[in-house]
Amino acid sequence: MEANPFLLINSILLTFGTTAVLVVLLTPLAVRVGLVDAPDARKHHAGHVPLVGGLAIFAGFGLSCALLGSQLLLAGYFFVASAILVIVGVVDDFVALSARARFGAQIAASLVMVLGGHIMLYDFGALSWDGSLFTLGIFVIPLTVFATVGVINAVNMSDGIDGLAGSYALVALIGLSIVSFIANHDAQGMALVLLASGLLAFLAFNYRFPGRKRATVFLGDSGSTFLGFALTWFILASSQGEGRIMAPVTALWFLMLPLFDTVSIMLRRMVRGRSPFAADREHFHHVLQRAGFSVNQSLLILVTLALAGMAAGLAGPYYQVPEMCLFVTFLLLFALYFLGMMRAWKVMRFLRWSICLRETAQGRRSSDRISLFGTREDTQAAAVATDGAGRTTATAHGNSFDRRSHRDRRVRPTRAQ
Repeated sequence: MEANPFLLINSILLTFGTTAVLVVLLTPLAVRVGLVDAPDARKHHAGHVPLVGGLAIFAGFGLSCALLGSQLLLAGYFFVASAILVIVGVVDDFVALSARARFGAQIAASLVMVLGGHIMLYDFGALSWDGSLFTLGIFVIPLTVFATVGVINAVNMSDGIDGLAGSYALVALIGLSIVSFIANHDAQGMALVLLASGLLAFLAFNYRFPGRKRATVFLGDSGSTFLGFALTWFILASSQGEGRIMAPVTALWFLMLPLFDTVSIMLRRMVRGRSPFAADREHFHHVLQRAGFSVNQSLLILVTLALAGMAAGLAGPYYQVPEMCLFVTFLLLFALYFLGMMRAWKVMRFLRWSICLRETAQGRRSSDRISLFGTREDTQAAAVATDGAGRTTATAHGNSFDRRSHRDRRVRPTRAQ
């Protein structure tokens, strides 16, 4: 089906507007009924934040798809499986379900996709040494369920700072939509763009913009599991079967950081004799924050890396890089990431040292500007003071420029537990 630009633009506006309106309407209701996320030992946000982002995205996307109908060619089983996850996610946000109940819902949604929608992981792509497809045979269904549950939880576990999980999902949706439109799969491309527009409407409330110090709504488990499932559905629909439009390895690059972080954190817990599902604050975004980066700075770093992964996934097929080379490169990068996370305290020390270098350079530039452009009285007003430890600090206009060595400036971070 050829995309109608006028229809697509109207649908994008409808999805964005519907999602935004639903966020506004559901927020006070969520506060009244207690559908909020309260801070605790692991969650350091301020106040009780409504968990309505997932509901708004699902409803806004569903309304647009219902109005467009067959033009999107999206199976009804998609919404059946998604509804299971959204409903269970809302209940989990209310009463904190057991891990068994959550995994049960995710497996049920995966089976609806497999048995009803006939969306399955038939092969890993051309990863055989002779260049043939690495097929899964009798393991198609169990590995499809395993992969679906894995992606769902990768997105869910990345929901650790404002805007992160939504941004990861947005990057993957952009990559998938580019592949779909290039391959003339306009119906799927339209569906992906609509989902991305609903996600953008949510992120408008979830990002920390200037003048707003915290998110006003969160995705909730309903939102993160829905987005993880939607990504899995579209990835399998795009990378499997005779009509595939991309290689399975491309999807790994689209989801690079969520997969890296989830797998490495679970392996790290098991190496230390802990449950792989135990909650902690040892994700990469936590490392960045402990190193001194703000939430927005951490988000910018992580999204930039995620975009780089998406670009690599798109560039591989364009330059005809063999799938095996892309897969091996992906594994090598993961190995480096895992080794870095196993030594997270060294990573934090290096990042803090980098911040100290940057702050020192900024201070010197500021001091140079004072010397170059200040008046003679301003220059004479600069004094050199010595503290009790014998270190000197140059002071001008009330601004302190630390002259200590980088070794003295560094504060050894506490080793991650």
